[in-house]
Amino acid sequence: MSGSTQCRAWGVALACAAVCWTGAGARAQLWESMGPAPITSNQYTGRISAIAASRTNASLYYVAGADAGVWKSVDAGVSWTPLTDTMPTAAIGALAVDPTNDQVLYAGTGEGNHANHSRYGLGVYKTIDGGATWSHLAEATFAGRCFTKLVIDPANTQRLFAAITRAGGFPTLGAAKGHPRRADPTGVDRSTDGGVTWTLLGGGLPSVDATDVALDPSNPQTVYAAIGHIFGSTSNGIYKSTNGGGTWTKLAGGLPTGMLGRISIAVAPSDPQTLYAMFTNTASATGGGASVLGVYRSTNGGSTWSSISSGADQATYGWFLSCVTVRPTVPTTAFFGGLTLARWTNGSSSTVTPPHVDLHALEWDAAGRLLAGDDGGVHRTSNLGSSWTSLNAGLGAIQFYAGLSTSPVNAEVVLGGMQDNGTALRDGSGWDHVVGGDGGWTQIDQSQPQRMFAEYQGTGALFRSTDGGASFSGVGGGLSGRNCFLPPYLIDPTNPQRMLYGTERVWVSTNGGSSFSPLSPDLSNGQGAIRALAIAPSNPQVVWAVTNDGNVQRSVNGGAAFTLVKSNHAGWFRVTREVTIHPTLPTTVYLAGAVFGTDQVQRTIDGGVSWQALDGDLPDLPVNVIAVDARSTPEVIFAGTDAGVYRSIDDGATWRKFGGGLPNACVIDLQVDTGRDRLIAGTQGRGAWRVSLACGADFDGSGFVDLEDYDAFVAAFLAGAGWADFDRSGFVDTDDFDRFVVAFEEGC
Repeated sequence: MSGSTQCRAWGVALACAAVCWTGAGARAQLWESMGPAPITSNQYTGRISAIAASRTNASLYYVAGADAGVWKSVDAGVSWTPLTDTMPTAAIGALAVDPTNDQVLYAGTGEGNHANHSRYGLGVYKTIDGGATWSHLAEATFAGRCFTKLVIDPANTQRLFAAITRAGGFPTLGAAKGHPRRADPTGVDRSTDGGVTWTLLGGGLPSVDATDVALDPSNPQTVYAAIGHIFGSTSNGIYKSTNGGGTWTKLAGGLPTGMLGRISIAVAPSDPQTLYAMFTNTASATGGGASVLGVYRSTNGGSTWSSISSGADQATYGWFLSCVTVRPTVPTTAFFGGLTLARWTNGSSSTVTPPHVDLHALEWDAAGRLLAGDDGGVHRTSNLGSSWTSLNAGLGAIQFYAGLSTSPVNAEVVLGGMQDNGTALRDGSGWDHVVGGDGGWTQIDQSQPQRMFAEYQGTGALFRSTDGGASFSGVGGGLSGRNCFLPPYLIDPTNPQRMLYGTERVWVSTNGGSSFSPLSPDLSNGQGAIRALAIAPSNPQVVWAVTNDGNVQRSVNGGAAFTLVKSNHAGWFRVTREVTIHPTLPTTVYLAGAVFGTDQVQRTIDGGVSWQALDGDLPDLPVNVIAVDARSTPEVIFAGTDAGVYRSIDDGATWRKFGGGLPNACVIDLQVDTGRDRLIAGTQGRGAWRVSLACGADFDGSGFVDLEDYDAFVAAFLAGAGWADFDRSGFVDTDDFDRFVVAFEEGC
């Protein structure tokens, strides 16, 4: 009998109910957010890449996380609601709200800030009902690239302009992750039908990365475009059109010439003849060099410019952070965002940085207050920067890196490193900031859980706590060499005093991380560094390493000597946990493919001699991490992708989205916690999540709820057996019955 005709009825003590088995996929289990939203101790959340505020309603804000999707507040930032968790990507670079109807919003996907974690986009999202529903537009036009700005013509709101750039990352713009459209045209595009179709503009405007676009609000036929390829181009500069983008003239009149970097521009709303522009020096191949080249002002629509002393500061990475805005009612007050926020008023400059540095978005609300999006979330000032208010309550935009750790004695404890928000420790009541910088890998000693490790970017920036995270001290003496920004390191599961650390080679500590000595030779091709490191749980002599120039290597003597088992393995330059060793079989290893168009899930059962692709019907999505639950045969395989978690229960032949409620965010880390029957996910943009692996209705281990499971549950329910206890309450109650109905209908 088919599943659709198999209907049963039974009692709930025993009220009559009926259910039909539909045989659907793995959707019954629900993910639960673990936060932070925001970090409790400092009220920071993750990087905000764009802000759009209503022009008439001072309480209506839209913000976008760099990898957190679009959020909405109807109470001026007191609370937030995510709007795009089910859309194809959470990477957002630009927002634009219709000035005549604040329920119409456009979101340009792909974060145009050029970092390794500024991921590719998939087109434009549009809502006409304040985010209740969305249309996905222009994927074929813009996929694989990123938005830096979207603007709407106030006189004709069907007309939009978009500044488009490459996905970021050094040295090879790796944030595109090999997307097949990554090399398609960039520049400025125009739509005349509300974002449905777009035209790449020429007429003297080069098809080179565009980093900003602005309109004259009094005459929207006048358009300004900033062409600002971060590595420098002779085409870089500010261009002006007076016929709606049909033809363009490159502006001079005092502006810098030569090889320029990123450029930002703003028009004064109250006096559109007044313009401000910030120029950045070109970026080097390693990401440095991009300091402020100069800030310029024009009072005649761009015909001539004068240099101003603005106080702007972009450190050496202006390719990542550059934004300019003018006070809506005062054309002589402008703000310049970079590492810090500078305010310029009539020739006088001051630094008015929000509580968190690294500015990416500036916007004015309908009450004339300035909103700032930075690497710590959203902040607002009502006095032009003299004081700031955090608006991050409930805004879950944290970008975790790979290397989350859990405690063996307390299920609520999680330690994780975050983009520009250091490392935070979760204890169940909140998250406390414990180490600064860009937080990377963490480790909790499973034999002495009071002993913890955290790091920030760079070689040797390693810290240890012996009091459960209350305090950390610097360790890692002797470490040197090239690093993969956030070097991976591990505690030997059989000897917690022994640790491994990856630069271009493997280092070893025998005194619990206090000092290290070199163990292996250089495992890269001479320029790279180790981006992933793994120790076999069942045999610590087996060590695997992956370098950011594609070498996959295996050691069988604890990391002293390695054998190259795969070369040119495409991956992501930002550190990932891409190699996973089977928990009981040291020769069985899984390798993730974090790029498009490759074998996303590979396995070897002979220590790397041969490989098998296990990606079956898995969509062509980058896979950043693989986790394995080996308690069944075949083992259950989980893939953390750029759009959530997928699971296979048939050795990779078929894959299904696992669980419900997890946003389509970039999953960067997965941890199978078999002792608690749960899976922990670290996302880059939506914080940490957990889901139960206990399938209370799957009694026969088949991986789904079938009729035999149904019969077993009915008997268990009538008898009050504990193994039908979904909610761990200690007995089988009506809630368990209801949960079983869902599990039986949808599959566990």
